[in-house]
Amino acid sequence: MCGITGYLGSNQPDRMQEQALRSMTAALRHRGPDDLGVWIDADSGVGLGHRRLSILDLSPAGHQPMRSACGRYVIAFNGEIYNFPEIRKDLERLGAAPAWRGHSDTEVLLAAVSHWGFANSLAKLTGMFAIALWDRDARTLYLARDRIGEKPLYYGWVGETFLFGSELKALRAHPEWRGVIDRSALALYVRHGYVPAPFSIFRGIHKLPPATFVTVPAGDRHARQDIAPTRYWCMREVAESRGRDSIDLSDAEAIEALAKLLQASIARQMVADVPLGAFLSGGIDSSTVVALMQVQSRRPIRTFTIGFSQGEYNEANYARAVADHLGTAHTELYVSADDALAVIPRLPTLYDEPFSDQSEIPTFLVAKLAREHVTVSLTGDGGDELFGGYDRYFSASRIWRNLRRLPGPLRVTLANGISTLPPHHWDRILAHLSPILPPKLRQRPGDKLHKLANRLVVRNPEDVYLGLVSHWDRPEELVLGAAEPSTPLTAPSQWADLPDFLQRMMYLDSMTYLPDDILVKVDRAGMGVSLETRLPFLDHHVVEFAWRLPLHMKVRGRQGKWILRQLLYRHVPQRLLERPKKGFGVPLDSWLRGKLRDWAEGLLDERRLKEEGFFEPALVREKWRQHISGLGNWQDHLWNILMFEAWLESQTSAHACCSAALAERPAPHDSRELAECAGSFGSRAGGMGQRN
Repeated sequence: MCGITGYLGSNQPDRMQEQALRSMTAALRHRGPDDLGVWIDADSGVGLGHRRLSILDLSPAGHQPMRSACGRYVIAFNGEIYNFPEIRKDLERLGAAPAWRGHSDTEVLLAAVSHWGFANSLAKLTGMFAIALWDRDARTLYLARDRIGEKPLYYGWVGETFLFGSELKALRAHPEWRGVIDRSALALYVRHGYVPAPFSIFRGIHKLPPATFVTVPAGDRHARQDIAPTRYWCMREVAESRGRDSIDLSDAEAIEALAKLLQASIARQMVADVPLGAFLSGGIDSSTVVALMQVQSRRPIRTFTIGFSQGEYNEANYARAVADHLGTAHTELYVSADDALAVIPRLPTLYDEPFSDQSEIPTFLVAKLAREHVTVSLTGDGGDELFGGYDRYFSASRIWRNLRRLPGPLRVTLANGISTLPPHHWDRILAHLSPILPPKLRQRPGDKLHKLANRLVVRNPEDVYLGLVSHWDRPEELVLGAAEPSTPLTAPSQWADLPDFLQRMMYLDSMTYLPDDILVKVDRAGMGVSLETRLPFLDHHVVEFAWRLPLHMKVRGRQGKWILRQLLYRHVPQRLLERPKKGFGVPLDSWLRGKLRDWAEGLLDERRLKEEGFFEPALVREKWRQHISGLGNWQDHLWNILMFEAWLESQTSAHACCSAALAERPAPHDSRELAECAGSFGSRAGGMGQRN
């Protein structure tokens, strides 16, 4: 696990090229504290930088950037190739192996590219990776990302220079960096709480989508127009073909087949030359990973759990019960609200662009705990998307079934009628009927009625799902000057041809929420403390098998992950696992009314919002007023805005941030307005509750 960065097309003097590359590489030190390497070909204007977290082959033979034995290729590589021993044997069998210098997967990857070529080699890899490869003969740079999107990679042109890196902070360290905030990407962010690929928060800077690579030739200024990602594996094809070609196995045979695949995936991911453990929440996914790890280990494996004093958010007791049953070496840490709140000032630099999944806080805390004992930790992420585990799958299906019973014109009329009154007016009207209302409608009925109004006007089941996963339903009304781009959630041409709505939701999550939220959260939390995280469910062999399973092996009745549960019951008693799904959250709604109120009030100050010019202040302030007064629970909506504002405040360059705002606003009328803009973006620094 490492951090990579670099550039192509630099016209700077040799000394300045090296200085720039070292600055970019230094920005990624947290991703790789064990070693630093830079490689420059000044004549070609190319440089590769690497920060190393040593996991395999701790010797200097694993140092990067690394040159191939034939001398043609130079690589900077982040991640793990789990099947590199098999690839190494294949190369030896074919007589294509070099004289090995060490036993790193990087050296094997270079040998594979030398023999099979870049694209063909990608198809052979099992692992998580972001790769930058320079072909010295063809004077071409290749960038690639793993199939599911576990490892990040940003890229784009800044002036005449092509920059790339594991995180945006590496690009921002280049002396030519000029970042302009993309308001369209900001609209996507306030809808989802993350910026989906291929967008980033900066205009012209992209995230490389999962399962793709790009080719960037040197010296051709016109080539920048042709840089389009090429797919080497396609989730849609996997979902559609496997969905039509379901496996013909009995329940028992299917469970056994899944067990073998997961055991193989976990065995590959347990290979490390450093201490290794696992996150354990006590839920189905993490418990399955831990159980199969312990089966294959001669010693108790290390497991880690974070506990909270608030009972509705605490799962540590469940994790402890599973750990005791499996006999793991378990470590748990109960954290207070103050411990969790102390993480918040770190979030903007940790996640590097606006990101507002509130579970980022406990994820960072459990990663920090694990890093005190191990360097690698396995996690259970991915199980919900593959095996139908999210509660919203069932909610969306139920909502669509009910909506279809009403004619479209009637639904529109009802929606318009509900929307004529704001939520707090409905609260007053229905307060008198509270004793006879269903229990679910007694708390904030106005909010629930307005959500119902939004659902009534949907056109198809995918619209229902979009509503459930959206924070702000109308981002263009909130983000000034924005036009929300289409994504796999909103473009029917990108929807998979699957017969069941539940399957289509699982596919959409695998294309959006999984890589752009879950995997970002896990990667940044782990790398923020120099911890490598590995995700056995996302081995592409497991993914492909999961899509071949008929739906009834994943969902039975109103319960998801049926086959996974049956596998886990072989190792852990059912009584230790069956409980309502909690997620991994924090009491954010009450924090915003309490300990976070002053901090939030500063970031949501009306004058500040007007000066910055990104959001419609009236919409933000009304949500804030309703939330702190108890008229509504708008924690997700407000956390989106707060995390953007905190990120904006964390940007240290007044010039870059000011240009980001001014580029899309009318020119200032006088120098005073310009100075105010510079001050509003450049002089704000500090923690919660501190403002200039």
